[in-house]
This record gives sequence, structure tokens and C-alpha cells, in this order.
Amino acid sequence: MPSVKYNLNQLAKTFSKVSLTFAYIAIFISGSSAFAQKGVIKGRVFDVYTNEPLPFTNIIIYGTAIGTVSDPEGNFVFESVEPGFIRLQASMIGYAVFVGEDFQVTTAKTVTVDIPLKPLSVNLEKVEIKASPFEKRAESPLSMRKLDISEIEKNPGGNRDISKVIQALPGVASSVAFRNDLIVRGGGPSENRFFLDDIEIPNLNHFATQGASGGPVGIVNVDFIREVDFYSGAFPANRGNALSSMVEMRQMDGNPDKIGFRATIGASDLALAMEGPLTQKGSFVFSLRRSYLQLLFGAIGLPFLPTYNDYQLKYKIRFNRHNELSIISIGALDQSVLNLNIKNPDEEQRYLLGYLPETSQWNYAVGAVYKHFRSNGYDTWVISRNMLRNSSDKYRDNDESVDSKKTLDYSSDEIENKFRFERTILHGPYRFNFGLGSEYARYYNKTFQKIVTDSDQVLDFNYETTLEIFKGSLFGQATRMLLEDRLTLSLGARIDASDYSREMNNPLKQISPRLSTSYSLTEKWSANFNIGRFYQLPSYTTLGYRNQEGQLVNRDNGITYIQANHIVAGIEYRPNEKSQITVEGFYKMYNKYPFSISDSVSLASKSIDFGVYGDEEVIPGSEGRAYGVEFLARSRDLKGFNIIFCYTLVRSEFTDKNKVYIPSAWDNKHIINLTATRQFNRNWNLGLKWRFVGGAPYTPYDLTLSSQREAWDARGRGYLDYSKFNTLRLNSFHQLDVRVDKQYFFNKWSLRIYLDIQNLYNFKSEQPDYLTNLSVDGLPMPDPNNPDKYLLRSIPNTAGQTLPTIGLIVEL
Repeated sequence: MPSVKYNLNQLAKTFSKVSLTFAYIAIFISGSSAFAQKGVIKGRVFDVYTNEPLPFTNIIIYGTAIGTVSDPEGNFVFESVEPGFIRLQASMIGYAVFVGEDFQVTTAKTVTVDIPLKPLSVNLEKVEIKASPFEKRAESPLSMRKLDISEIEKNPGGNRDISKVIQALPGVASSVAFRNDLIVRGGGPSENRFFLDDIEIPNLNHFATQGASGGPVGIVNVDFIREVDFYSGAFPANRGNALSSMVEMRQMDGNPDKIGFRATIGASDLALAMEGPLTQKGSFVFSLRRSYLQLLFGAIGLPFLPTYNDYQLKYKIRFNRHNELSIISIGALDQSVLNLNIKNPDEEQRYLLGYLPETSQWNYAVGAVYKHFRSNGYDTWVISRNMLRNSSDKYRDNDESVDSKKTLDYSSDEIENKFRFERTILHGPYRFNFGLGSEYARYYNKTFQKIVTDSDQVLDFNYETTLEIFKGSLFGQATRMLLEDRLTLSLGARIDASDYSREMNNPLKQISPRLSTSYSLTEKWSANFNIGRFYQLPSYTTLGYRNQEGQLVNRDNGITYIQANHIVAGIEYRPNEKSQITVEGFYKMYNKYPFSISDSVSLASKSIDFGVYGDEEVIPGSEGRAYGVEFLARSRDLKGFNIIFCYTLVRSEFTDKNKVYIPSAWDNKHIINLTATRQFNRNWNLGLKWRFVGGAPYTPYDLTLSSQREAWDARGRGYLDYSKFNTLRLNSFHQLDVRVDKQYFFNKWSLRIYLDIQNLYNFKSEQPDYLTNLSVDGLPMPDPNNPDKYLLRSIPNTAGQTLPTIGLIVEL
């Protein structure tokens, strides 16, 4: 789904019809007799390490005086609760005060909430306990942000998409408006990892870029997401293979009492979700989603017609207090075909039809998480499998009747089978987490492609490869609080190895130490620090690449794990329990990054396009650095508003073939995000989000190579001049998004209607111009002085349109 401009009048007309339908629904509901309905909350309080129930715990609805006490089995109930988003606070002697994530109370179902309490390690008489929704973890005292479901559900411009919501956090830049690439602290989209209930999922987006993580639409249905933890550094030792960020998503458990349903209708897809009990001890959640983008895109004349489908599943059973099992699965099926039925296409439509391939992609991840609780801790066993199948093809002039016109035929599989064991224990004042992991991966690729060689010759590149890799890891982390809990120290280490090559099979070459410290200067001020070394395996597309002779050239070139050293230091100030201000400085040093032989640039700047990333010959010859400062001001209640304001100053540079540092594609310099939401009476909610991203560097076209007829016909678009890599820079980008929600609660069901408007003031973001060989009439322009060349011209290119989205969510 590349950047395109579409007919705004047609789009507005399409949405106006939908808006009118929703307006009639809202008027009808507003005029209906709706009695004041109440919700019910029930749950369990337990020790986080032993899973033993905690009786007589005080539980209150956070920010109110409404409370209750747990019974001898740790169970509690709140009845007649006002519907809406709330959170719970719990306290008990000998345990840290708990303030949980927020969740929504509705009249459609009873909400079930677990409250895990952590035992204290100091004398209660010597420490003042403050309740706060801003959690600080000993292993990651900085560079970790938590997102609650209300912040995801009602994020302006986020469209209930986790990736888009994360883009509003400190250190995170967004690419062009239509993609979900996570660009964190100057690192590329290939440097991130994602976990769903302890199961690693390799793809977070539909139409994912193979070898990276970006795409236009999120794969995760947030209907059952409980909370999201986003790490931009200070990674715990039990998580590996990431250089820039980790995203930990946790789902809620299914309703143990009765079956419930939820239907969501948006501007681009329809989702159906279901939850409830399966057995006396087990419950499930399940959702299906299908887009109808192809209908909308066809109606407004876009040159491609995408369709995406996904599913999500969780089944959890508690055998007894000491043993529980969760089955997790998520998957997607994506297809994009060209719209060849456009009448009188304009020059931009012709350009896109000229080079875009047709694609088909499906993927899934499935796994089991078994937990066994002990007297002083618990064990976690994780086994999972994930697979990606990606294929695409392209014919010159989109004429499939002539096989000689084929310019691309790509088919690839990536399969991973993983096992991980962790043990978490308390031993006196220490907390330990340690374990091991193993993995078997299989990669297959069959490629036919027209390519241009270093001597500007066009050749048929045809190869097939199969690669099998075994990987292993060991990790451990020890944490202790000192000086009456004012000082926290956490020391961890991790080693990784692979049998891919001699450079990778020695685990001592991939030792990843890390140290986190936090010191409470006063009741409101604290200083935090982390230093660590992290490793990531290059993508399978790079590891499995073969030349025409069938040789694994990148293995012979000595490709190895990519290394990044992080140093992060920061100050945190909490003026009150609902507010947080932080300043963090970071410095990342990259080593052994894959370096493209053909283009003489680091792969660090090449992972943002659709299709495939890293499928080329490389050497481990690039170094890089990313550094900057982040400022965050966050308040849960500033004059009734929930505010997140952040500013990031970042520089990102990698070495060229002469070992000179040049700006990477992620060198945006300045990033500003302001998000404000407020709940009003009668269940109205208003949200605003403004973001500013500094202009990214880009590379001009190689007009000499692009004008060659054979070269142009091989790919249907221009070639970049990598000798002038990132010597130009786009103008800055900014956008205002607005969202309005209205929720209705009835007896045993609820309804939410929302209007989300992205880019309210219709800002046009500058993009590199298109290069075409067609005249304004759509005819090829041969060079009259050289029949082996085309005449070329530029087409101005901008991105960004005002895009309204209207949604309806029914829960019963």
C-alpha cells in the first residue's frame, strides 16, 4: 500500500453516507429510553510469586472512596459500579501498594480482574508507600512506558492500532502517514521484537515488510488487549534479538461466567469477538476480522485493492493454585491485487500500476505457556511455532499473457519453532530470573527477478535456497533493593549462538551484559541509569541469500550478529501520584551492521519499503551511532485531561564505504507529540493528538541508469543514486488528529460510536518525486537520439489527506 493521493471529494462523499447512517443510529438511541445501568467487577488478589490467595486485602476503585475487602480465598466483588474506564488500587501489610491498569466496566458483562501483589523487602515503619499508576521496574527503571487499554482504544488518529499509538511515545518517529513502522531512537524498523502473552510474534502488521516489521495496518485486535509495555531500551535479559525496542502485549482472560460477544464496524474492517467459559476452570477469547478496503479503494479509484483477514485466540485454564496453562494464537491472510479496471487513469495511477506487484502473504503464531508456582517463585515454560509465507509477481505492462514480460516472481517461507524456560525466585532480599532457550528455524526462497548489475547490465536473476538454523540462548538477571529501598540494582547477562557459521556458533562472542540502577533522591525525584550490550541476528532474507551459483555468499563474507551498545541516563520527577516528568539521554553504538555490496550503503537505512528487506549480498562492515535526548510530561488528571507530551532530539548516522558517518533514513532530528483526552458527562470523550516529525534524508535518482530502456523495463521505476545517498532532506511533517466517542449503556448490552479524523487541517507532506517514462497522455517517451533510452520526467509527490473514520462497537 504505497503512498498515493486520492480524490478527496469522492472519499468525503463515501464517508458522508456512512456518517449519515451512524447519525440516524445515534439519534434513535439518544431518543430511546435508557435507564441508568450499573456494572459488576469481581476478581482475585494473590501473591505474584507463589499464586497464593491474599485474604483481607483492601481494594478500592482508584481515585474514589469506594472499596471492599477480599475474602479468605482472596476473592472480591464490586457491585453497582458506574460504567466506564476505571482502575483498582489494593494494599495489604507486607506488600507493595498495587495500582492496576485501567479497564472498562460495562453493563454487558461482569469484568474479572486479577490483582498480583509483590512482597516488600523492608520494614514498613521505615518506608512511606505511595500509590501511582506509573510503574517502575527494577530491571528497566527507565525507557519503559506502559499503555492502558483506554489510551489505545481512544487514541486520536490511532484507529485502535497499537503501532500507531506507540508512535506517540518518546523516542518514536513515524514514517509517512500510511505506515506503521516503529523507528525508535534512530534505529530502523527491523530492530524491534513483539510478544503476546509471552509468545513471540514476528509480524505486528498486515502486508508486512519481510525481514523487517513495518506495514500499513496492525494485525492485533485490541478488543482483548489488557495493557502494553513498550521498551525503547534497558531490555531485560530474558528477551533477546532486539536492538531498538520490545513490545510486550498482554491479553485479558475470558469471562468465566458466561458467553459474551463484541462486534466492531469501522471504515475499513469488520471484527467479531467472542469470550466465555469452556470448562469450569478454563475460559477463552477469540476474534475474527476482515477488511473491506478493496471495496472502498475500488470506489475511489485507487490502483491497488488490498484485503486483509486476521484471527486471535487465547485459552487459559487454571488446574489449581500452582499450575496454569495458556494457549495463544494469532494469524493473518493478506492479498493485494492491481485495479486494472480504472477508466482514464491519471499519471500517478499509471505510475503505480507500472511498478507495483501483486502480493499474497499469510502468517501465524501459535504457542503454549505453562506456569508452575512454587513456595518462593514460579517456572514458565513456553513452546511456540510461527510461520510466514510471502509471494509476489510482476509483469511489464501488467501483461501476464507473455511470459517474457515477467520481471518478478518471488515466493518465500520463514518457519520458527521455539522453546524457552524461565525460573523466577525470591531468595531473601534478592530476586532472580534465569533460564534458557532453543530454536529451530527453516527459511525457503525461490526468486526470479530482473536485476541491474554493477556494470549497468540487465540480467535474469534466478535462484532457490533452503536454510536450516539452530539457535540457543542462556540468560540470567539478579535484582536487589538497598538503602531501605531507595537504591535498586539489577545486573543481567545473556549469551546467544547459532550454527549458521563459525562467526556465530561461539556463544562467548555474543555475551550481552546489562546493568540497571535507580536511586530515589527524594520522595518525588529519582535518578535512573542503564548500560548494556545487545545482539540481533540478521534477517533470514540476508542469511539465506545465494548467488547464481548457489553459494551462501553472506556466510562466506563473514556475516554475524549485529551488535548495539546502549547507554541511557535520566531523571524522573513525580509532582503527585497522577503526574510524571522524565528527561532521558541515550547513546547507541552499532557494530557489524550488514553493508550492501551493490549499493555501498548500510542496510540500516533500507527496511521501510514494502516487499522484502535484506535479500542481497552484504558484508558485516557498517558501524552506526544514534544519540539524543527525550523529554516526557505525563498527567492522568490535568484539569480533567489525560495528557502525554514528549519531545525527542535524535541523530542517527551510519558509515559509508569510506567509513564516514552520514545520516541514516531515520535522522529526523526533532520529534514532538502531544496527546490530550478528556471524559465528559453522559459518556462523551474528546481526544486531540498533534505530532511533528522533522524531515528525513532521502536519495536522488540516478537519471543516467534510470533512463536506460532495459533497466527501466526491469522494474518500472527509477534507480537511486547511492553515490549521493541521503544528501537531500524532506521538509518537516505535522498533523492534527481528532477523535470523539459516545457510549451508551443498556440492560446487558452497550454501544459505542466514534468519529476519528486524521490530519484535520489536511497537511500535505513532501515526498520524493516520482520518476516516470510516460507522457501526460500515458504513452512511453523514447529518446529520439538514442533508441536504447527513455526520456524521463518527474511527477510531484505529496502524502496526507484528511481522513475521517467512523466506527461502531456493540458489546453484549
